[in-house]
Amino acid sequence: MRDDEPLTLDRDRAVSLAESAPGSVPVPDAAPGPETSALPVWTRRLVLAGLVLAALNLRPAVTSLGPLMKEVRAGLGMSGAMAGFLTSVPALCFALFGIAAPRLARRFGAGAVVCAGMAAIATGLLLRPFASGTVLFLAASAVALAGIAVSNILMPVIVKRYFPDRVGAMTGLYSMALSLGTAAAAAATVPLTSAMGHGWRLGLGVWAALAVVAIVPWLGLVRDRSGAARPAAAGTGPATDGNTGRIIRSRTAWALACFFGLQATAAYVTMGWMPQIFRDAGLSAGTAGALLAVTMVMGVPLSFALPSLAGRMRHQGPLVVVLGLFGLAGYTGLWLAPAGAPWVWALLLGIANCAFPLALTMVGMRSRTGPGVVRLSAFAQSTGYLISIPGPILVGALYQHSGGWDLPIALMAALMVPQIVVGVLAGRNRYIEDEL
Repeated sequence: MRDDEPLTLDRDRAVSLAESAPGSVPVPDAAPGPETSALPVWTRRLVLAGLVLAALNLRPAVTSLGPLMKEVRAGLGMSGAMAGFLTSVPALCFALFGIAAPRLARRFGAGAVVCAGMAAIATGLLLRPFASGTVLFLAASAVALAGIAVSNILMPVIVKRYFPDRVGAMTGLYSMALSLGTAAAAAATVPLTSAMGHGWRLGLGVWAALAVVAIVPWLGLVRDRSGAARPAAAGTGPATDGNTGRIIRSRTAWALACFFGLQATAAYVTMGWMPQIFRDAGLSAGTAGALLAVTMVMGVPLSFALPSLAGRMRHQGPLVVVLGLFGLAGYTGLWLAPAGAPWVWALLLGIANCAFPLALTMVGMRSRTGPGVVRLSAFAQSTGYLISIPGPILVGALYQHSGGWDLPIALMAALMVPQIVVGVLAGRNRYIEDEL
């Protein structure tokens, strides 16, 4: 942050970025126009309900699977490498389908696209329990994740369109709902499966009901095209700006992309494999799911605290180091005694996984202009998600090859070192405009 730049502006931008959903392209704040001020109260209430319900549905497709991975693999005859690929599918879908969201919003309207996204989530989760093999299971998962990807992109845009005077409060509410849905699916899937008594298929499919409910408020916004202009602005910046091709020459941009990719690798390995690690250590499926929920719920308070703290610092490297050390401590505990203090390891890894809001905060602080933030966000996140894809696959392959978790956990601990290094480089008080 420049010495002559007001601290409050930088903090507001950082908080807005950090509380946006994964895969989102931040759009600079705009003053409310006449059209926004004329919106009826019932419309804003409908959007508020839609935002909360949508956020609750943006992670259960991922975190409901981890606690039941053992049963899913057995039921579908899935290899360890293929299960690792399954845990990489979210990152792949976020990188591929999220790109289409601005274009779709320009053509059909943001409300219609989010409504379609909720329908895709419900469809994928309904079809997944009926899959007779791994390929069909992956295809159904991809349908749900495509809906998540486009909704991820458009949620912050809709917040800015309908609540320009309450962006911080609404994105905070949305962020909390997302974390709540993430943790609830991790904690409740196994108990629900046991209570219903029909195996893992019904336990995974039950989350489609929540997605069906989320469709309802968005049906009232399908014809609303007023939010389409902002996705267009966000989408045309990276696509048409003459400096787009030059961003690959920025070392800060590459450091951010690598940091984003390595933290995403850790996050998806945690969501996909941590319950299996605890189950193989002798803990029950319900306890393993609850431990994953503890890890995920740590994102609620830290998503608010970290951006505020980072916005006051000229160099965010110390925060990167602290989070990395928590991660190393958590992986060391898993490697030495996974059942010895599992709640401690889950807590440590939950803190380490909060590198995500820190990464988004740094994206907002490494450019001087709104269009620069959009370009940098698009580059860092799309490149980062692509970087994260091989990690969970390799973890699954090592697990299958070695028959245990020593090698996979050692790999994850080793990846924390380059994550710290590139994070420190990305956290320096520099601007990409000075490097292009």
